[in-house]
Amino acid sequence: MSDLSFTLKTKLADDTPGKHGRTGTIHTPHGDIQTPAFIPVATKATVKTLTPSQIRETGAQAILSNAYHLYLQPGPDIVDEAGGVSEFESWHGPTYTDSGGFQVLSLGSGFKKVLAMDTNNLTRNDIKAAKRERMALVDDDGVDFRSVIDGSKHRFTPEVSMQIQHQLGADIIFAFDELTTLIDTYDYQVESVERTRRWAERCLLEHERLTQERVEKPLQSLWGVVQGAQYEDLRRQAVRGLLDLDRQAVDAGRRGFGGFGIGGALEKENLGTIVGWVCDELPDEKPRHLLGISEPDDLFVAIEAGADTFDCVAPTRLGRRGGVYTLDGRVNLKGAKFKRDFRGIDEEIGGYASENFSRAYIHHLLKAKEFLAGTLCTMHNLYFMITLVDKIRESIDNGTYYDFKAEFLGRYYAAKI
Repeated sequence: MSDLSFTLKTKLADDTPGKHGRTGTIHTPHGDIQTPAFIPVATKATVKTLTPSQIRETGAQAILSNAYHLYLQPGPDIVDEAGGVSEFESWHGPTYTDSGGFQVLSLGSGFKKVLAMDTNNLTRNDIKAAKRERMALVDDDGVDFRSVIDGSKHRFTPEVSMQIQHQLGADIIFAFDELTTLIDTYDYQVESVERTRRWAERCLLEHERLTQERVEKPLQSLWGVVQGAQYEDLRRQAVRGLLDLDRQAVDAGRRGFGGFGIGGALEKENLGTIVGWVCDELPDEKPRHLLGISEPDDLFVAIEAGADTFDCVAPTRLGRRGGVYTLDGRVNLKGAKFKRDFRGIDEEIGGYASENFSRAYIHHLLKAKEFLAGTLCTMHNLYFMITLVDKIRESIDNGTYYDFKAEFLGRYYAAKI
């Protein structure tokens, strides 16, 4: 019994181990998502600086909101009363919510959002600070944490995460998992993978209960989350454990996992290898979401390895600071050399911001601290990333993927403006 379906279209023509790139369609109650797809992040039920119509103009097919932040404010009961997050934010399209586990643990770990870390650059003081400042404490039942808003005490369990996400009403929701960092020991990672598996089992049971209780609501698809840090044995073990839970649920006449998320702190150079390990184990008929990647080279690596959808706040955060992507590399429009540059941001890539405003104008807005600067740069960055992934999808379908990859990356990372 499934809440969502996935149609596989084209597989990447590559027999190399760990290469699982493909195109397809995720079918949800609020519409289809053509994959691969970049999913903009609407953390607090808004993509910062953009209206829903502006988000649509970037070509976005779906957006992802955050259960942790919406739990703290305005509260999932209010979102539920409004008709769910898609209705609440007037998006009226497919939506994702993460489980809240990432924020509960990352905001309480002392590392904040820096989870794709290089352990070689961590000092002893960094590690001591992380342990001293921890605002989240994990036990086998769940996590105690303090709000980043007012320091108040809260507790998330798998059941609480499911209750929150059912009230938020997204099409795709994620099982509550434990986020670890790369400084955690192998022995701790072993414990954590097993804890995440047990939490996933509890999420499946609570998801089923809530689905039966809220029969008037659109069906939601629960996705299991694969952890295991940088260890091949743990990543493969994590997938197999989730697949066992999925089979047990289906055999018992309950809903299994509609798809799978790939989470955890990753070193950039191991991204493709780790995603490849996970997708070696996953069935073709289930979609896969990679949590939190952004750079163009990462997109190619992740898609080749088998990721279908992915999200990241980087394009929007970068845009609010004046940083923009172009086919010739990333630039910051605050720079003095753009003061009299009357070209569009990237006239070749196009999009609303590039076709209607000059670099000089946006430079002026940034210097004048006008909010419109963030809107235009954010619109451009999302359009750039979404268009790039659209072209990757098209190249897989028409058999030109590796040619397109070489052409794009060769230009993006070689040229400087």
